[in-house]
Amino acid sequence: MSDKFEEKIKNYRTAPFDARFPNTNQTRNCYQNYLDFHRCNKALSAKNQDTAPCDWYRRVYKSLCPMSWVQKWDDQLESGSFAGRI
Repeated sequence: MSDKFEEKIKNYRTAPFDARFPNTNQTRNCYQNYLDFHRCNKALSAKNQDTAPCDWYRRVYKSLCPMSWVQKWDDQLESGSFAGRI
């Protein structure tokens, strides 16, 4: 992984602007980053590669999403009842 990318992750403070979600309501942005994190982990783990690049998505969804939502989604993932496609 490039040093510049690692430095960006290390210095990360809050979610940057995402043109796909221009409105004030960031609910979809939260959910999409949660899905992207788990998709990234799944894809890189299947290829036996380092999952460090996926940390970006985790940091974004943790800064945008209420923790109660994340806990609920994590519980649903564990029980196999999560509605999102990962």
